[in-house]
Amino acid sequence: AQSVTQPDAQVLVSEGAHLELKCNYSSSGTTYVFWYVQYPNQGLQLLLKYISGDTLVKGINGFEAEFKKSETSFHLRKSPALGSDAAKYFCAE
Repeated sequence: AQSVTQPDAQVLVSEGAHLELKCNYSSSGTTYVFWYVQYPNQGLQLLLKYISGDTLVKGINGFEAEFKKSETSFHLRKSPALGSDAAKYFCAE
């Protein structure tokens, strides 16, 4: 079975600062990893996904994530962060 771990339950970021949300995945074979966002009073929205190819993935709203197979990580980041980025973020495999 595949699984992901988000070690930071909550991240507080100041507007204008660098935002990074960590995600580690378990699969050692073919891996597909996704980041979703849920803004207040809204449903889940796909931010970005890694399926294959370029390991640096650009998403919507200025977000990006780098797929690092050697570290089994797919950390989400944005710089600078905006006040409107306040939301729940979910990593999935």
